[in-house]
Amino acid sequence: MKKSLFIYVFCALLVGTMALTSCTEYFERDSESVLQKEDAFKNFTNFQGYVEVMFNVIPDVAKSYWVSSFNWGDDEVITTGNGEYLMGFQIDNGNYRSYIGKGDCFLDRSWTVDGDRFAKSLWGGAWYAIRQANMGLKAIEDGLLVDATQEQRNILQGELYFFRAWFYFELTKYWGGLPYMTEPLEANAQFNLPRESYQECAEKMAADFQKAADLLPIDWDNTATGAPTKSKNAFRPNKIWALSYLGKCLLYAGSPLMVNGQDATGDTYKYDANYCKRAADVLGQVLQLVESNQTQYSLVDFADYHELFWTKEKGWLMPGGTEAIMRSPTFGADSYWRQMNSYQIQDICEGDGICLCPAANYVNYFGMQNGLPLDDPNSGFDKNHPWKDRDPRFYNDFVYDGVKQINSPSGLKEFEFANLYEGGNGVDNPARDSRTGYLNYKFIPLGANRDDNDYGYGKATHFHLAWLRLAEVYLMYAEAASVGYGGAKGKAGSCPLTAEDALNKIRARAGVDPVNAAYTSNANKFMDEVRRERAVELAFEGHRFCDLRRWKLLTVYPYNVKTMQKFDRAKELDPKADPKENEVRNFREEVIITRKLEAKHYWLPFKNDDVMLYPEFYQNPGW
Repeated sequence: MKKSLFIYVFCALLVGTMALTSCTEYFERDSESVLQKEDAFKNFTNFQGYVEVMFNVIPDVAKSYWVSSFNWGDDEVITTGNGEYLMGFQIDNGNYRSYIGKGDCFLDRSWTVDGDRFAKSLWGGAWYAIRQANMGLKAIEDGLLVDATQEQRNILQGELYFFRAWFYFELTKYWGGLPYMTEPLEANAQFNLPRESYQECAEKMAADFQKAADLLPIDWDNTATGAPTKSKNAFRPNKIWALSYLGKCLLYAGSPLMVNGQDATGDTYKYDANYCKRAADVLGQVLQLVESNQTQYSLVDFADYHELFWTKEKGWLMPGGTEAIMRSPTFGADSYWRQMNSYQIQDICEGDGICLCPAANYVNYFGMQNGLPLDDPNSGFDKNHPWKDRDPRFYNDFVYDGVKQINSPSGLKEFEFANLYEGGNGVDNPARDSRTGYLNYKFIPLGANRDDNDYGYGKATHFHLAWLRLAEVYLMYAEAASVGYGGAKGKAGSCPLTAEDALNKIRARAGVDPVNAAYTSNANKFMDEVRRERAVELAFEGHRFCDLRRWKLLTVYPYNVKTMQKFDRAKELDPKADPKENEVRNFREEVIITRKLEAKHYWLPFKNDDVMLYPEFYQNPGW
């Protein structure tokens, strides 16, 4: 028969090294971890080396390609010209089938266990890792692990269950239900397992995540197994990883798309309350452990907020701090420059002629410091002073008109301050400049330009994004508890926080006032605020596309358009004035992109070759 898309040509017991060329400092194992296949499972050291190969195929989202185009929701606008070759541009046009060969870390087919950051894709790596997990679990079942303590056995099993579930979760986010394999298949085996529904897969993922949580420690540093690598265990699966993803898995299963299907309309608030209650119970358990200081995780102070995403002059320190829960290996910390330059106008950087700029409609989610959304009549938002009294994360995340963008200009004096008003030199050229009136400041230091040159290899500038951080756990709990336990005041028995409390915890960290009472008495209004908070806190971290899909908003106005804001300066720019106070005239917003999306775009298509392998593996509707 034809070889199944799920079965790749690789050694039945591929072990060898971790091959973490950029992360070797985080994993210390002796030379005996490079093994022959017959020794792969005999003791903990060898088996752990086998497990860590699965970690090594996880994509480094921020640096998987020359340009970091991984935000496909209503959040980012790509310049024309070179930008037309990026996947985000194709998503806007509904051309999902263009993903093959675009170098995208989620959808492409390439994968490797070595340190090549360009060959780390979710699709290819996931199926490989799922098979690895199944072979490892079978090896334990068959008694091949002969030299290990009970704690070590538990940890190895927990890691294998976690990775099997995690890779399935990431696959099903994009393609929907899949065959859920729990046994390793021989390369010549007949394969005809049918695709399962999303919820059927979710229940099996949930069972695996729960097994992982039951077996894994909260912190490897506090175990005999983790003692030899103490302080270097942050990148190994633990109980908090497993419980957090169990909650996320259940929340997704209860979300409107998974519950109501892709064709129904008007059901964005129709969740499955039981799934959400289960999700809230699990996520509440995580937060109770965090709030009682029983974990190594905590929200970072807002003064250090940027270190969640980039570090500089700290010896290539991996960003994330105490807030990052799950991170990938970092493949090429010194590949910073192309990614950072892709967030600036090309006149001041050394990029590829591409600028990834925030869509103005998305910037509008960043409300006022008083906690109200911009369109609330009591918010105090003033179109003549559009950058005054905004959510502090607005100033952290965006370059807006008049903001200093070069510290010490020499040859680029005319670009010292952002000129994003109509006719300014930051918006003149849609092929190289901002198309929206804003630039992304969240992921770059101020000196990342040709004049200052205050970044790069000599400054050990490191850009990296976590797959999951603690702030998202608070926000997922708020969403799940509000559905499962009755609105803003709802709370799981496992957690002292209400849904409202959890949302406000994230706002308080940023210096934003609590959610207003006008939005807590109505369940849908509160959900709107939860979703807006998620858009703000997790902006440009790769979540928005999946959020819009699971909420059944991808094809719904205004989530299917992208806009720019135009305005005139009321007076000549005063370089000594606070740009927050700058006055403008004729402030207006215009649609620049209407996304060509319909019901079929809620799920990605499989390649035609995939669905021709056997009848039970069918194509997603509409493709």
